[in-house]
Amino acid sequence: MVISNERLQAVQADIKKAVTKRDTEHIVNQTGEVTLLAVSKAQTAEKLREAYEAGQTKFGENYLQEALNKQAELADLNIEWHFIGPIQSNKTQLIAQHFTWVHGVDRLKIAQRLSDARPADLPPLQICLQVNISGETSKSGVTPNALLDLVRTVCALPKLTLRGLMTIPEPTDDEALQHQQFKQMRDLLNDLNKQGFALNTLSMGMSSDYKVAIEEGATIIRVGSAIFGARPAKVSLEGSN
Repeated sequence: MVISNERLQAVQADIKKAVTKRDTEHIVNQTGEVTLLAVSKAQTAEKLREAYEAGQTKFGENYLQEALNKQAELADLNIEWHFIGPIQSNKTQLIAQHFTWVHGVDRLKIAQRLSDARPADLPPLQICLQVNISGETSKSGVTPNALLDLVRTVCALPKLTLRGLMTIPEPTDDEALQHQQFKQMRDLLNDLNKQGFALNTLSMGMSSDYKVAIEEGATIIRVGSAIFGARPAKVSLEGSN
């Protein structure tokens, strides 16, 4: 638990430094804190409980059945659950029922099914659209050119609230390329808001690049190994994501 606490505190300190740099150097015309989303896939419920006791309340999960098991085990905690993995059509009902945020929506079919399945007694599901900013064929995400049409249709769905954009850019140690890709995401969000969409979220940046992402305007960073350490091998509970 001490190690987990120390890692969490180190990430929080890095966030503060990156926010200070962003604001003092006026890199982005933006103020406000950055939300830390702890990516907890393949971590035990015990580790999540330790992180929660250290002050972390928002957790992101990639694998549905694994997440549902943790939710049941940690039902006594006031955790905000985010689904951040690829979404298959047959998983939309349970995702809509058990999560507050979904970060990986990249096509209308999935958004429509999430809206249809969202229980009437719950507030609208908070949505980020995933953009394939680096154009990798192996990556999910809507292309920048197709983004506007998807935004318009998702905004019309009754049980969803479109909050902003999400990306997993091309992995690189080149900070200049990291800045470029994250700036492209910020520009996309700004362009949408100029057309009248009130979007306020950029979910971008992971353990290897979250400081650069913050400097370029990230409002949510998704950090796993920097908090929990190396990820253990996943034991499949559902056959696929």
